[in-house]
Amino acid sequence: MGAFELGTDGPSALVVGVDGSEGSLRAAAYALGLARRQRARLFAVYARREPGAFLTFGGTAVQALVEAQSEIESELLEMLDQQARDWSVDARLVVRPGDPLRVLGDVAEEVKASGIIVGASAGLGHKIAGSLATRLVRAARWPVTVVP
Repeated sequence: MGAFELGTDGPSALVVGVDGSEGSLRAAAYALGLARRQRARLFAVYARREPGAFLTFGGTAVQALVEAQSEIESELLEMLDQQARDWSVDARLVVRPGDPLRVLGDVAEEVKASGIIVGASAGLGHKIAGSLATRLVRAARWPVTVVP
């Protein structure tokens, strides 16, 4: 490890999980501010659900899911681009299919992220299965910031 250099401490890349929910948008706003202050790159990650899991409900349900995900992706990209320009942050949206825990971990590994930021979950199902934030903390691979 090299010697400490003044002004080079702090994160070089941050990952924030986004899905269009109010909690994830608060996490994205926090992450943008942190990235700006730390002069870090920001990777906003949207993990799309695999439509295969919904095939049993018929083609209409799958089509509705795909359309909803495309709409969320477009809105996230537009919001991120605007905020990144306003805040002068190097930010990009990464969209991949799969489980959010795996997708966030894969992107964090690839970009050598210093930390992962997520919004606090408000979902009832998370009380049973565990929230994404809890699952990330249990994975113990990166510092995790949970934005309320």
